[in-house]
Amino acid sequence: MNKIKQYFKTHSYNIATYGIVIIAYVVMQYLSNADMLSRSVNGYLVPICAYIVLAVSLNLVVGISGELSLGHAGFMGVGAFAGIVTAACLQGVVDSDFGRLMAALLVGGVVAGIAGVIVGVPVLRLRGDYLAIVTLAFGEILKNIIGNLYIGKDETGIRVALSQAELHLGAGGKVILSGALGATGVQKLSTFFAGFLLILFTLFVVLNLINSKEGRAIKAVRDNRIAAESVGINVTAFRMKAFVVSAFLAGMAGALYGLNYSAVSASKFGFNTSIDILVFVVLGGMGNILGSVISATVLYVLPEAMRGLADYRMILYAVVLILVMLFTWSPKVKEIMSVVTAKLGGIFKKKEVGTNE
Repeated sequence: MNKIKQYFKTHSYNIATYGIVIIAYVVMQYLSNADMLSRSVNGYLVPICAYIVLAVSLNLVVGISGELSLGHAGFMGVGAFAGIVTAACLQGVVDSDFGRLMAALLVGGVVAGIAGVIVGVPVLRLRGDYLAIVTLAFGEILKNIIGNLYIGKDETGIRVALSQAELHLGAGGKVILSGALGATGVQKLSTFFAGFLLILFTLFVVLNLINSKEGRAIKAVRDNRIAAESVGINVTAFRMKAFVVSAFLAGMAGALYGLNYSAVSASKFGFNTSIDILVFVVLGGMGNILGSVISATVLYVLPEAMRGLADYRMILYAVVLILVMLFTWSPKVKEIMSVVTAKLGGIFKKKEVGTNE
């Protein structure tokens, strides 16, 4: 019994994070099944799941590793189009839509992880502003590479070219990716349930990594690079591990996002999307995984809910972001929260003393 209590005390934050996600899914699924959600709200569910995964995965780099990456949308785009191509190739081979979706998510994650290794080898030797600028550049490079690819499928297999004329598809061939136009005619496979499973998988990977020996080493590098090197920690290797895991999860989120729409273009995965994801992380709290989940949900829904305000929508959204930032980082607010937390902790300690007596 004492071991169970000790486990809950040690992992209370993780349990609360999982619990909030599960409760939110059950409530939204019930409302959806009961036809109590509008069509637009139902349409938000899968993108929200994708952006939660993106925010949590970026928090691993920005909050836990302490590195500023501005190319996260590039990995999202790589995963999205890798997932779309995979799903198109498996059509007619795998009958289950859910099976094709899972395969697409896995391939999207692996391809994005490989891209993360290619990008990370030269990039992670840099620090500070240099790292931010180079990751931004690589994110734009990935987006432009995708925007210039033409991929098709015929009876001989998959064909890749840099122009429509060079594709040379045989009879009955189908174009999957059309350069700047992106992917059109995509079969929508993504579901809210699949998004929920992906969030749980992401939380499992990230929270276990943070609390592991490798996670402590990553945080040691973040806090003091020189001290970490002095005790034998391979700084580049641990930074690379966090970066590649983050890219892998971003690729899976991209595949989920891409297979939620009938048409997807490479322009969606540019600099603005990377900044949006970074805003989710900063407002949710650096290193705060639960905060990333909540901020990604609220800040994705907020501008969509204000669409009726037309030209004033983004102005009000910017004002809300500024107010939230001021409120979150205010010393007075932090002091009040610490007092409240201390009082709640005191109440629970009194209860424990009373029960032991």
